[in-house]
Amino acid sequence: MENKWLRAALPALLIHGSIGTVYAWSVFKQGIADNIGTPVVNVEWAFSIAILFLGLSAAILGNFVEQNIKKSALLATLFFVVGMFGTGISIQRKSLIGIYIFYGVIMGIGLGIGYLTPVKNLMLWFKENKGLGTGLAVAGFGLSKMIFSPIMINLQQKFGLWQMFIILSIVFALMMVIGASLIQKPADWKEIPLKNHFNPLSLFQNKNFVGIWLMFYLNITAGLAIISQEKDILTSLKSSSGSVIFSVTAIATIVSIDAFFNAAGRIGFASISDRLKDRNTIYQVIFLISTIMALLSYCLPENNFFVSFVVVVTFFFINSGYGGGFSALPPLLADRFGMRAISKIHGAALTAWAVAGLSGNQLASYIVHVLHMPYKNVYIAIAFLYLIAFIISKVVVKPNQTVIN
Repeated sequence: MENKWLRAALPALLIHGSIGTVYAWSVFKQGIADNIGTPVVNVEWAFSIAILFLGLSAAILGNFVEQNIKKSALLATLFFVVGMFGTGISIQRKSLIGIYIFYGVIMGIGLGIGYLTPVKNLMLWFKENKGLGTGLAVAGFGLSKMIFSPIMINLQQKFGLWQMFIILSIVFALMMVIGASLIQKPADWKEIPLKNHFNPLSLFQNKNFVGIWLMFYLNITAGLAIISQEKDILTSLKSSSGSVIFSVTAIATIVSIDAFFNAAGRIGFASISDRLKDRNTIYQVIFLISTIMALLSYCLPENNFFVSFVVVVTFFFINSGYGGGFSALPPLLADRFGMRAISKIHGAALTAWAVAGLSGNQLASYIVHVLHMPYKNVYIAIAFLYLIAFIISKVVVKPNQTVIN
């Protein structure tokens, strides 16, 4: 059966639904720190390294993905599964270096290849609605956190932390291999070699691309500053009497709902962009909403239930805009630079994700653990980042086209 749901949407959900568990980081990072006997600030670097190598591998291997998506899907499976399995063994052996290597470097490479692989394929199958296509491609990345966060908590409680990684590596191997066997480009699409050798680094001389890269970087940095600290922020919220507002179960539920909003934003914002004259407008909407919500969470007084409600709603909005920023990116790049080398171009843009991986959660960690400031100060920092991103989107990114042949 040759259709877009079987050959594009389902493989994307299986692949991204596996690798998207990287965003469940806050669920087990404290457990890793406790298990190996090191401060959580040291463990945080594993997540940063994983996002760094995600972006770098996507940029370097964009040409490989262009040539054969089945092989790239299988290579992504190999790296991601080995990374997960090795992380479990490293935790069991209490090796922080091992965690950096397996969770950060090896799994990070699998993330980059796996993230890039289904995107162009979906834009080819959904050529009249590229935003919807990419929204479906990366929705699994957001849904993964919602689905697997409670599963991870349950597996940790029932079997143990390192055993959780071993079990999930087997589950994800099956999911990703099935995705790799199903994925296929449309029969009517013929890959024509570019007339001239295209160097993705040349994009950084293009004002439009630089503007898109910067606003994408700022959106990820601000989003990661919140996403990587969700569990800790919710745990820190107290009532006027000093009691904890959210139980462990409530926090797990909120984190899962956050992931739903992340996935909904990926489909929703990208689908709306299909109906706009310039897809860049959707980024301006995302940045304005996120700025307002971050400022609101910062300005309201602490220690009451209403503020806690606002903080949770802010999580939902920021997660939604964060996800939407990812799904709206490939069609925006296709509008500006054409489809011929879109995997290479998309990979080059994902280097912003790599850099943001070193600044997002580390920004929040620095504010809270180094400067010893309350978590609410993270909101004023990211509000500033969102405001800069809005200005860049409005002033720098223009509807000029530079089609690459």
